[in-house]
Amino acid sequence: FQSKYDKTLFSDELTRLTKTRSGGVMKIVREHYLRDDIWCGSEACSGCKQESTVLQTDACMESSLCSYPHYLVPDTNVVLHQIDVLEDPVIRNVIILQTVLQEVRHRSAPVYKRLKDVLHEKEKHFYTFTNEHHRETFIDREPGESANDRNDRAIRVAAKWYSQHLKTFECDKDGLKVVLLTNDQGNKQKAEESGLLVYKCEEYIKSLIANPELVDRLALSNDDKNEIGSSKVLFPEHLPLSRIQAGIKCGSFLQGTFRASRDNYLEATVFVQGEGDDSTEVLLQGLQNLNRAVHQDVVAVQLLPRSQWVAPSSVVLQDEGAAKDDDVEEEEEEKAVTEAARKPTGKVVGIIKRNWRPFCGMLNVSQIKESTRHLFTPADRRVPRIRIETRQASTLAGHRIMVAIDGWPKDSRYPNGHFVRSLGSAGEKDTEQEVLLLEHDVPHQAFSQAVLSFLPKMPWAITPEDMVRREDLRHLSVCSVDPPGCTDIDDALHCRELENGNLEVGVHIADVSHFIRPSNALDKEAASRGTTVYLCGKRIDMVPELLSSNLCSLRSNVERFAFSCIWEMNHKAEVLKTRFTKSAINSKASLTYAEAQMRIDDTNMNDEITKSLRGLNKLAKTLKRQRIDKGALTLSSLEVRFHMDSETHDPIDLQTKELMETNSMVEEFMLLANISVAQKIYDEFSECALLRKHPAPPPSNYDILLKAAKSKDVEIHTDSAKALADSLDGAKVDGFPYFNTLLRILATRCMMQAVYFCSGMDSDFHHYGLASPIYTHFTSPIRRYADIIVHRLLAVAIGADSTYPDLMDKHKQSALCNNLNYRHKMSQYAQRASVAFHTQLFFKSRGILNEEGYVLFVRKNAIIVLIPKFGLEGTVFFDTKGKTVPNLVFDEEGPTLSVEQHIFCIFDKVKVTITLDDSNVQHQKIRMSLIEPVITGVSVPAPDAEPQAKKLKLDN
Repeated sequence: FQSKYDKTLFSDELTRLTKTRSGGVMKIVREHYLRDDIWCGSEACSGCKQESTVLQTDACMESSLCSYPHYLVPDTNVVLHQIDVLEDPVIRNVIILQTVLQEVRHRSAPVYKRLKDVLHEKEKHFYTFTNEHHRETFIDREPGESANDRNDRAIRVAAKWYSQHLKTFECDKDGLKVVLLTNDQGNKQKAEESGLLVYKCEEYIKSLIANPELVDRLALSNDDKNEIGSSKVLFPEHLPLSRIQAGIKCGSFLQGTFRASRDNYLEATVFVQGEGDDSTEVLLQGLQNLNRAVHQDVVAVQLLPRSQWVAPSSVVLQDEGAAKDDDVEEEEEEKAVTEAARKPTGKVVGIIKRNWRPFCGMLNVSQIKESTRHLFTPADRRVPRIRIETRQASTLAGHRIMVAIDGWPKDSRYPNGHFVRSLGSAGEKDTEQEVLLLEHDVPHQAFSQAVLSFLPKMPWAITPEDMVRREDLRHLSVCSVDPPGCTDIDDALHCRELENGNLEVGVHIADVSHFIRPSNALDKEAASRGTTVYLCGKRIDMVPELLSSNLCSLRSNVERFAFSCIWEMNHKAEVLKTRFTKSAINSKASLTYAEAQMRIDDTNMNDEITKSLRGLNKLAKTLKRQRIDKGALTLSSLEVRFHMDSETHDPIDLQTKELMETNSMVEEFMLLANISVAQKIYDEFSECALLRKHPAPPPSNYDILLKAAKSKDVEIHTDSAKALADSLDGAKVDGFPYFNTLLRILATRCMMQAVYFCSGMDSDFHHYGLASPIYTHFTSPIRRYADIIVHRLLAVAIGADSTYPDLMDKHKQSALCNNLNYRHKMSQYAQRASVAFHTQLFFKSRGILNEEGYVLFVRKNAIIVLIPKFGLEGTVFFDTKGKTVPNLVFDEEGPTLSVEQHIFCIFDKVKVTITLDDSNVQHQKIRMSLIEPVITGVSVPAPDAEPQAKKLKLDN
């Protein structure tokens, strides 16, 4: 320390004796340094020699309790439970003590991050005071005193010091005071006894005359929760954590992640992770067995006796109950259980960790006049409705809002929560886009100045010093081939004939790792985001636009850094030599897939770029044939493309994407580069290579595929990827040309998710879909952080860059892979949600359409229909105001569904009328009325009529 400081020791840890491995005794002495030059942060103080201040002199808020200027000192529980209030712009001039900051960090990572964000907002005037290292505010833990009581006392001591300090050194002497906020009655009483100004958080917030809306953001206290519940106990008591831990240890309970069903609110599964790949799923049915668990909570479950095991329900059931404490038993009677193969079934006995977050949705305004108690319906159907108190119901009606859960008492049908903030009017494009980004946890805030400070200064150009360790490939006829409108161009290719008659093929990838150096703010932000997220008409970049669309993008006719993978091949597409090099390139053309295809097909074009493309295309066909011969799968999924109005940006046309030869051409060389790099980094770093694997599906995953094929007298073999690929190639039905595509779409649904992993933490590297023993991602570093790590590993392997500790730490690599897998999965979900929303916009403008489709799945009370023209899929329910249509027979073996006299099977052709039902703004639905086949006894409403009692409807 540059300034004078005092030195003291923790009295309870001054000396500690411990045994060494050899049996000796070691004395440990711990020292804790204290200082007297830690400033108070107030601009009103004349005593502290501080260069800058955070806390304002004029710290006034209109309060009926505090009519004087004041600073707030919240205790730990206030920060943990009332972070939504503290984030509000109204709340300013707050002192966050080091004691509180440390406790919050240990108890809740999400709240800690939010608190740190608030501390960085200058206009909020939040100040961190390191009371644990200040000579006058540090306290020892007394004999017999709990850690919690010691921390409460430390907070009171610090608040007392602030009061006296400001009283002594305040310049203007205008009565600036310190107010302690606590919800702990014992802590409040002791604070009052020591002469402190102290209030409960709720009473202080309610005193803010000018901001009554802040009351809605208060999390409910335990007293409030008890008031809201009914007198009837609806759910079993949750076991205490000590009993849960003992039960898990002895094997009577299982720990896992609670996953609610989208289709049936009375059903969920608990995913129990075992050793290695050994994991199980426990089925839960009925509200009492779900026992107040919320999607993604970590729970303890107890298996029911085998005689009580059931099968997953085939019923699609949404929670449309009334806004009251419904009788749980009555609702359970509605559920239907099939008599098929039973699965391990259990019940939730306790909550190990709540994974609650603020949820987006809409308010169901109470029918009771002047009531402040309302139900909130989340956008995510897997989350139960939430009861909140608000005085702004009339204002919030029709808006998308955010609500946080505070608790779920055993005598309440729904959890209790509080209003967080409004997102805007429901149905508006900007609002709905914000909702889908928040709901899928996509980081989309603007890049901070700390991140932007690590970008290269403009204008930027390649210098002679840059080329010392790079190969100059700027003379080559390199080009890129991408979708229309692509500005973040990751890859470019070239192909030329060598003097020995062989071919040189190069894949050149943007050298993003040159610009993003390990562990700086830019790198940490990219690692956190994990991936670029592509929505309809919008892109959420992983890295700032200066890199993604400019300096890293391999645009034509500009010099760019690249990481090149170059092969020497013969004309049979056999790789003879492989080398990797950092390079500089100058792309000669940025082409779309269609433009590249036209060049290849136009016999009059024979320029260097066109000859290169023809060479690449010819080799790609051979490479693909070789992959398929080894057992690689060619699956199918319908992707749609919207054509947007140039002014309104609304969709004016919707069609499925057509793939060309050039799509496959680019794909083949990207796959080859990824495989080549994977082998290289694994050979060099067997313990810390970042790889990607695709696990083989368990045999049960193929049940629906086998049943669908059997219904058309087609035999499918699933013993291996090659057996599946071969049988899919031979699957044909006379007079049904679309059958093979449907079968491949269904086969795609049977697949497992491909995941990133660290080579030192796993032994199974195989990529099932590609039939490759090893694989990674190298070719898209602008939009995938995994590729940046792979670039760094490859650069170290070829001596082009130096390593750093985290790169060689397999545990940190594995943790990084977990985040990348999560971000990748959520980005896919966000993209699908964006497509669904724009599909609704499209049908809203088009009115009524009649289209042909195919039955993709059969359920107990519904069929799922695919409309190939629009890539649209949804569920046709057979119900009458929630009750099943008479003469409805479901056969799970088929599976078939008999409705009146008609039997629906998988892949049946149907014709439907498609309209948009926007009567529920939050859950707008694409409704389909069956035209063919005609079902006797089931009425079909006119398109512009109110829904009739009996109908067939499709929810997108």
